[in-house]
Amino acid sequence: MRDELLVRILQNSPAFFERLIVELLVAMGYGGSRLEAAEQLGKSGDGGADGVINEDVLGLDRVYVQAKRHAPGSTIGRPEIQAFTGSLVGLGASKSVFVTTCAFSAQAIDFASRIPQRVVLITGKRLTELMVEHGVGVRISRTIEFKRLDQDFFSEEE
Repeated sequence: MRDELLVRILQNSPAFFERLIVELLVAMGYGGSRLEAAEQLGKSGDGGADGVINEDVLGLDRVYVQAKRHAPGSTIGRPEIQAFTGSLVGLGASKSVFVTTCAFSAQAIDFASRIPQRVVLITGKRLTELMVEHGVGVRISRTIEFKRLDQDFFSEEE
């Protein structure tokens, strides 16, 4: 199913990919409402980041987001991570997420792990895992429910 999700993501437009990222981040508890999250992530040209989203409903901290749709088999290299994190320094940002539909090179992963800014790298594989885990783009087709007697309900002790 994860492979099928990735194929479907790549068949859609960049605008769809942006909406997907908003849906996923909101499902994970970021950004407050979908409207607030979409407004913040929809602002491109934000000094090198595709957008910014509140870390929590109150907006106590901000997370900068970069989203790149690339064909399967591609990799995001160190130069792209370096450019993104360089823009974070200029924005005074300490937390960010770089989401892609492909993978990151070993050099990109190593670079991101060594810098003072927190950069979470989400590959296409991890993206689809998060989508399944948080119910974005998937539906439960069947649920089996087992019931048992609730002993506490029938207890008369107070």
